[in-house]
Amino acid sequence: MSENRIIYATKTRHSKKIAEAIGKALDIIPYNIASRPVIKETDFLFIVGGIYGGSSLPELLEFVQNIEGNKVRKAVLITTCTAKKQGQDSVRSILEGKGIPVIDEMLCQGSFLFMKMGHPNKTDITEAVNFAVSITQGAVK
Repeated sequence: MSENRIIYATKTRHSKKIAEAIGKALDIIPYNIASRPVIKETDFLFIVGGIYGGSSLPELLEFVQNIEGNKVRKAVLITTCTAKKQGQDSVRSILEGKGIPVIDEMLCQGSFLFMKMGHPNKTDITEAVNFAVSITQGAVK
């Protein structure tokens, strides 16, 4: 039986909304990294986070740095950003340095102040859910 987990880091609650929707679809409880969840043996670790001022949250980077490489088989990134162009390169680098392959990353439309207001919207969240479901069903190897 496979174990999949979802963690998220958020300032604007966008990542929380996305993580909760994915969790509902996959029947997984998403955990805010602020609660310091313990990462146990995991097939797919979904990491939902945003880009703030050009980079991932420092708290997320610190949390990922403390994940034991032998506990996670594969990671999947779901990233919100206003420009929808920048991924979580620092998170990816840390994970890959631990021997955890990042098999894919989805960029989800985010917003900041008046830029792209209303995002992520229902369509954006549905796209993130469909992406995560496809990963767990083996559509992406």
